[in-house]
Amino acid sequence: MVCWAFECVGEPLQILKTHYPDEKRPETAVRLSMAWAEGKIKMPEAKKAILQVHAAAKEIADPADIALCHAVGQACATVHVESHAIGLPVYELTAIVHQHGIENCGPAIADKIQYYMKCLALCAQTTDAAPSRWADFLLDDSRPNKELLVFQKKQSQKQG
Repeated sequence: MVCWAFECVGEPLQILKTHYPDEKRPETAVRLSMAWAEGKIKMPEAKKAILQVHAAAKEIADPADIALCHAVGQACATVHVESHAIGLPVYELTAIVHQHGIENCGPAIADKIQYYMKCLALCAQTTDAAPSRWADFLLDDSRPNKELLVFQKKQSQKQG
C-alpha cells in the first residue's frame, strides 16, 4: 500500500505545486514520509510534516485544493497505518467532483479509478521484486494488522 500511495500522490502534489508554488508543506511531507518508509528517518519527523499538510488545508479557500492537501496527508500517513491509504482516493476523488461538478465528474472519476487499479497492480509486482527499497518494518508481514484486530474485536462484541 505504501508503494501505491507514493505512486498515486504525484498528481495531487503537482496540482498543489502549480496552484501554490510557495507552499512547500505537501512536498516536504512526501519527501520526509518517503525517507521514513526507506528507514532513513524516524516517525516523529515525518508525522510532524504530515500534520502540517493537513494544517495547510485550513489555509486554503478552494475546496478541491483542500481535498488534495488531505489526499497528500493521507497518502503519506500510509507509512504509519495502511488503512490511511483509502484517504488518498477519497480525498482526490472529492477534489475531482469539486473540479468537474457532480453532473460532469463521472468520466474523470472512472479514469482515476482505473489509474489507481493500474498502479496497485504495478506496485504489487515491483514491491516483491525490489524489497530493499523499504524499511524493515514495512516488510515484516508477521506484525498484526491493527485494523483487522479492531474489526474482529467489534464483530465479537456485536455477537457477544
